[in-house]
Amino acid sequence: MNKIDEKSLENAKRLFASNDINSIEIGTVKGLKQIHKYLFDGLYDFAGQIRKKNISKGNFRFANTLYLEDILKKIETMKENTLDDIINKYVEMNIAHPFLEGNGRVMRIWLDLILKKRLNKIVNWQNIDKKLYLQAMERSPINTLEIKTLIENNLTDDFSLDTFFKGVETSYYYETEDY
Repeated sequence: MNKIDEKSLENAKRLFASNDINSIEIGTVKGLKQIHKYLFDGLYDFAGQIRKKNISKGNFRFANTLYLEDILKKIETMKENTLDDIINKYVEMNIAHPFLEGNGRVMRIWLDLILKKRLNKIVNWQNIDKKLYLQAMERSPINTLEIKTLIENNLTDDFSLDTFFKGVETSYYYETEDY
C-alpha cells in the first residue's frame, strides 16, 4: 500500500471513529464529495471535486466530462427504496466515476450509508471475494444481478466500528493490483 492509500485509510477510519460520518449527506453527490474530501484532503489537490478530465480503465470509458454534471444530477434523483434501487444507483455512480482517483473506496462507503439509512443494513465487505467483486462490477453496466447477489448475500445489521473498519480495509484491498 502506498503512502496516499495508508493516509486515506487512516482518514476513512477516523471518519467512522470520530462520528463525522453522521454529518455526511446520504445518497447525494454532495455526500459523495464530502466523503472524497474527508478521505483525500491534503493528499490530492482535487479532493472532493468532480473531475474535469475524461478517464478510462482498461477498455471502459467512464462518463464523459461534457455530460458528467447532468449524469450526476440524474443519479442523485434515482430511487433508494429497495435493494434493487440502491444497487442500480450504485452501479450508475460507478459508471459515472466522478473523481480522478478514489472512486471505488468512496462509493463503497457511500453505498453503506444508503443501505444503513434505507434498509438498516451495511455490507460485510470482508466476506466478499475481491476477484468476484471486481468481475461483478465490471459486468454491472450490462447486468446488475451478480453485484446485487454478492451484496445481498453479505448484508449485516452489525454496525460496530470493527465491522466498518474491516470493511474499509477490505475496500482498500480491492484497489490493489494483485488478484
